[in-house]
Amino acid sequence: MNNSLIFYVAEVAASARFYERLLEVPPVENSPGFAMFILPSGFGLGLWQRAGVEPPPAAPGGGCELGFRVATPAEVDRLHAEWHAKGACMLMPPRDLDFGRSFVAVDPDGHRLRVYAMAAA
Repeated sequence: MNNSLIFYVAEVAASARFYERLLEVPPVENSPGFAMFILPSGFGLGLWQRAGVEPPPAAPGGGCELGFRVATPAEVDRLHAEWHAKGACMLMPPRDLDFGRSFVAVDPDGHRLRVYAMAAA
């Protein structure tokens, strides 16, 4: 297995439905306390029921950002429209920043999801 990131979530089932709808891939593992998605890059995204984490997390959920790099600014805009239509809460609409074009959504537990395309050199 490749590298992975684990988000601590309030409800695994609700978060798994959110990510399955958004990413259009089913979890490869799905139990009441844990779900795992493998992204097209091979990177794993795990969802772990916050109440069952050992050792317990020091702080409540949220507080981190997962980046999804895409090839072009047009792809940023397309994914923004697609994710918005799927019900994702948007923190920032697509805009041009110093590093490139980006938008930011948030999952049900407050984790930030940034889609971006790097600016042409």
